[in-house]
Amino acid sequence: MATDYILALDQGTSSSRAIIFDRYQQPLGIEQVEFTQYYPSPGWVEHDAEEIWETQIRVAKQLLEKLKIKPDRIASIGIANQRETTVVWDRETGRPIHNAIVWQDRRTADTCEWLREKGLETYIKQTTGLVIDSYFSATKLHWILKNVPSAEKLAQQGRLAFGTIDSWLLWKLTGGKVHATDPSNASRTMLLDISTLKWDEKLLNTLSIPKSILPDVLPSSGLFGYTSSNVFDRCKIPITGIAGDQQSALFGQKCFDPGDAKNTYGTGCFMLMNTGKKPVNSKSGLLTTVAWQVGDEVTYAFEGSVFIAGAAVKWLRDGLKIIKNAADTEKIATSIPDCQGVYVVPAFTGLGAPYWDMYARGAILGLTQGVTEKHIVRATLESLAYQTRDIIGLMEVDSGIKLKSLKADGGASANNFLMQFQSDLLNSDVICPPFPEATALGVALLAGIAVGLYQSNEVLSTLPGSKVYNPKMGTTQSDKLYKGWLKAVERVKGWESEKENE
Repeated sequence: MATDYILALDQGTSSSRAIIFDRYQQPLGIEQVEFTQYYPSPGWVEHDAEEIWETQIRVAKQLLEKLKIKPDRIASIGIANQRETTVVWDRETGRPIHNAIVWQDRRTADTCEWLREKGLETYIKQTTGLVIDSYFSATKLHWILKNVPSAEKLAQQGRLAFGTIDSWLLWKLTGGKVHATDPSNASRTMLLDISTLKWDEKLLNTLSIPKSILPDVLPSSGLFGYTSSNVFDRCKIPITGIAGDQQSALFGQKCFDPGDAKNTYGTGCFMLMNTGKKPVNSKSGLLTTVAWQVGDEVTYAFEGSVFIAGAAVKWLRDGLKIIKNAADTEKIATSIPDCQGVYVVPAFTGLGAPYWDMYARGAILGLTQGVTEKHIVRATLESLAYQTRDIIGLMEVDSGIKLKSLKADGGASANNFLMQFQSDLLNSDVICPPFPEATALGVALLAGIAVGLYQSNEVLSTLPGSKVYNPKMGTTQSDKLYKGWLKAVERVKGWESEKENE
């Protein structure tokens, strides 16, 4: 029987999704379910790794049943995942020893300060391409080993396994047979030498992390292993693609040439620019990261990370309760001519690039008696576009390439107001593909290439039907609005550290 389909598992920060693609790169269906977010202390964010596995496998099986596709028709599985989120589990029991610590979590700010005091900032930047920040996995793993009873002892005995979510799902899918990751995820741990793709001994020793706890690093497109016979009706499906969600979206957006850039508007906002076959160091606070590895060829990228994007819209819904659905924001935003000078800076868990301020906290500025909930909704949407402009400016400087257009994907890319405002603010075209789930498509392509379902000339083709937004606002007005944003950001920087010094 022909195996005509790729099953993409897209495990995100707030939901687990499964999408099936045919041999023509077309999505046939999608299933999605949200899972629980835990906030045990201010600035702390956790997930139940077992719930992540349960929801992810559930939506995969539901989708197969919904489309009436038998597992033996699946040519391969690809895994795209929220990055940096840290899971440690016992190899013998197969159970996590602590909740997964999510990429948004800021509990290890003190450890990051300690690394700076040890003078490791330059070494970490040159070796890993990253800045010292609690965003990345290294200090989260260090925290678990130091704070979970018996964790250090079990780690020294070789009982424990560490992984980002891709490694955890791979372990579960293969019945505990494979403990591996790919370079795009490994490069987000702050433990990988991105030039050699080897775990860095100096950083492991500094953070007292035994090498035995780490996964093998394998190419993003290639055979990782096979599903255990008890997962999909005794079918052993090859798992042949793994990539961190943002790098996967870069691949799915067909950003194969240096200078090609995309922005994913998800829980966070993540912009990546392909920089070619060698890592390029940023002088402006951008990250240098592995984009993907296909065969022996490694591709690198610049990245600017905005921690809170779609999560700010979710806050409007669940926190302030001033909207019922995220889709309502477009109608609300277009019902008023402007924000009346209001700026929302959604620094709920600090600021990412280019500020890298762990102590910043969110604020609404410019309030007057004439401001209503509509202005706050519109200003929240606009904050996503402002943060994107922050990063685009740096990428243009560091790469020496002027942005001609920005490819956009993710849930908020369906918001016409936001995409038009983004085009106006950047003074460039914004291009949205007909299928916004570029993350799932990217890992499906990586998986499909490995099993021969997709050929290189097919992968390089452009999907028709993209929507293009052209700038309509004059640069004088957009520059004025952006200057107001920069002033607002200055008001929130260092907020928590100032409070502690009082």
